[in-house]
Order: sequence, then C-alpha cells, then structure tokens
Amino acid sequence: MFAFPYLLLTVVLLGFDRLTKWWAANSLAFAQPQPLIGEVIRLTRVHNVGGAFGIFPGSGELFMAVSGVVAIVLLVLLLTRRVQGVLPRIGMAVVLAGAVGNLIDRIAFGYVLDFFEIRGFPVFNVADACITVGAGLIMIHVLFGGEGYRARRQTDRP
Repeated sequence: MFAFPYLLLTVVLLGFDRLTKWWAANSLAFAQPQPLIGEVIRLTRVHNVGGAFGIFPGSGELFMAVSGVVAIVLLVLLLTRRVQGVLPRIGMAVVLAGAVGNLIDRIAFGYVLDFFEIRGFPVFNVADACITVGAGLIMIHVLFGGEGYRARRQTDRP
C-alpha cells in the first residue's frame, strides 16, 4: 500500500503519454508543423531514433537498454521504501512514467514519437517532459531538502 500513490501517478502519466502519442500519430502529418500558439509552440510529428530531445541519434538500442534498466531500478526503489521523502518518490514515479513511455515506443516502433515543439528546444513528448520534471524534483530534493536526512547520519560528522 505504501507505493500505491506513486505507482498510480506513474500509471496516470504513462496513460497520458500513450494517449497523446496515439493522437499525434493519428492526427499530425509527419514533419509538417502545425501552429499551436503562433510560431512559438507548434505540433510537429517526428520520429526520434536517439535519446530524449534527440540527443545521440541512432542510439536507439542503447536507450532501450538504459530505459529498461532505469525502469526496473526505479520500480524496485519505489516498492522497497529505500528512498525517504515524498518529493524524491514523486520524482522517481514521474521519471518511471517517462522511461516506460519511451521504452514502449522503442520496442513497438524502433523510434520515439515526438511532437511538441517549443521555439529554442528540440521536439519532445510527454514522456520526455516527465523525465525532465521528475529528474528536476529529485535534484531539488537532493540540493535543498536532503539536508534533514544527512544531519541525522553519524557518518557525515567529523
């Protein structure tokens, strides 16, 4: 029961990712930008064979393996209570949704379907946003919220 809220968050975000990718695949022509908010935010369907935000193109198999390992590790961490604090657990659940969402695409299609285009950023999808936001939540906890746990550990004291 401990992990249920976090796993529910993962399932909801994963469902939203799958729904938006289904919509994009069935509604957007490949590589044909459609303005959403002027030319600042557009919907442009592309097939990403690299990593998040198009980094390392052609490394799909590597990212498939990394996504699988990350998903397993995060699931184990969420289920075993090894991580303390709500913020890092939420972050892990959000990253898990993104990793699984993109992993499904890589397994099913050999690429990740991206479609959000914001001026100045590479084209991305909901799963990429989940990975970014979740990692940001974990970093915020480590940088600003983890001190309470550190102060209680004897190994950090001189």
